Amino acid sequence: MTPPATPEPAEAADERRPLTIVMAADTFAPDVNGAARFAERLSAGLAARGHDVHVVTPSVGHSKHGTFTEVIEGQDLTVHRLPGWRWYPHDWLRFTLPWMSKHYARRVLSQVKPDVVHSQSHIVIGRGLTRIAHQRGIPVVATNHVMAENIIDFTTLPPVLDKIVIKLAWDDARRTFDMSRAVTTPTRRAAEFLEQTIDISGVVPISCGIDKGNYTPDLTPREHTRVLFVGRLTTEKHVEVTLEAIAKLVPELDLHFDIVGGGDQRRNLEQAAHRLGLDERVTFHGRTSEEDLRAAYTRADVFVIASIAELQSIATMEAMASGLPVIAANAVALPHLVHDGENGYLFEPGDADDLAGKLRRVLTAPPEEYLRMQEASLKGVEIHDIERTLDTFEALYRGEPLPS
Repeated sequence: MTPPATPEPAEAADERRPLTIVMAADTFAPDVNGAARFAERLSAGLAARGHDVHVVTPSVGHSKHGTFTEVIEGQDLTVHRLPGWRWYPHDWLRFTLPWMSKHYARRVLSQVKPDVVHSQSHIVIGRGLTRIAHQRGIPVVATNHVMAENIIDFTTLPPVLDKIVIKLAWDDARRTFDMSRAVTTPTRRAAEFLEQTIDISGVVPISCGIDKGNYTPDLTPREHTRVLFVGRLTTEKHVEVTLEAIAKLVPELDLHFDIVGGGDQRRNLEQAAHRLGLDERVTFHGRTSEEDLRAAYTRADVFVIASIAELQSIATMEAMASGLPVIAANAVALPHLVHDGENGYLFEPGDADDLAGKLRRVLTAPPEEYLRMQEASLKGVEIHDIERTLDTFEALYRGEPLPS
């Protein structure tokens, strides 16, 4: 006879109750970038598990601030939109006045009374919430999405001052991270970058995560002609290198390049496509719906990312979940996703000739070789399952050992 189960201690049961979580995000929907997409998916995933998630982020218009219920990834989230101001050197970036961040933090934390704060940025909102939460004994988990290349193009300062500003910013980041229970970043390589940059230790690599069931790979044999890029059109993405590589392959190969995303470099890239004689071979789709984005992945034959500033690249994971071979710059975290000769190829950053050669190799591969790369992408993305990401962050929030 099986003995009756021992009742769970009250304190253990309390540990498993749903949490109230404040998510601090300097960028969030409707922004389209990796950090915003991660904050959205994480927040929605936590809400789907029964947690009470409050997102603190800038308003889209200065007068449109307040607290709203917003549907994100199919989940109702409470979103606290702080008064946001447009940063005009950037095409969409908004910010909250830095000297007001602690004031807003006090107000939100007093209203919500969270169990934990998760900072998605140490720059403005996350900085203020971390400091006030630390004062009040509320645990903080911090995630770093920032690299220098992501911000120096928009400082409007003379280049000679960039290094000084970046050093000051990283010094402040370290002070913020020192107040956190845990510091995370999307990959082991990104963790090493952060540890070396600000001389901290113990940064936890946690994938941004992806629900691969949302994507529809096409493994049927077909002619391979469509090249795809998805992401912000900013200088560190180096989309012009892909344009130059495609120009080297035309008319040898009948290629078409689909570019999905918006950004301040769109006009320059349109001019580059015209100069290279690619007007009829390049389509700028701008920002699209999720449905159209997923359809673009399914139609494509290869995904190319020439960026030199990726701490993970959600777009690359989406491409892999769509069964695409990937050609990526051999820089920062991209080799963590793209294994040369397995699910695609790495090329020397900025080298259009090298990229053109890798494009030719993928697009002219025999059917069995191309299928092998597709299957390698699908297998490689399995370890980035969003449920594993949610399990890990839940453990950090509760102060528990991390799942293996």
